[in-house]
Amino acid sequence: MVAPVIPGPHEFNVLGEALQPCSDDPLTGFFRTGYCAAGPEEAAVHLVCIEASAAFLAYSASVGNDLSTPRPEFGFAGIVPGNRWCLVAARWAQAHAAGKAPRLYLRATNRKVLDFIPLDLLKAYALDLN
Repeated sequence: MVAPVIPGPHEFNVLGEALQPCSDDPLTGFFRTGYCAAGPEEAAVHLVCIEASAAFLAYSASVGNDLSTPRPEFGFAGIVPGNRWCLVAARWAQAHAAGKAPRLYLRATNRKVLDFIPLDLLKAYALDLN
């Protein structure tokens, strides 16, 4: 059995704080730990913690990334509106360009995403800013 990858001391969110969990129901993240972790080699790109909306899920399916359909053979129950999910950074940027980007949680979004998306843009979609 492989030990789960959980964020180490090098895993921070876009605000420079310790990375917070995104979701354990459904269990998300590239490593299925609930965190949008980049991993020890910072290779994973499922970095943006989103809150799925019906509009985003429909858009995502229309461009070939169907997140709604259950895939029991992979242990995937499908995402429904309101679920939190670690989304690939490039997918979020693609949805933004199409006017369909979902809202997100900065404290659970990995700082590695800043290599792809500016912080000011992420803040415009944030659900967790005080």
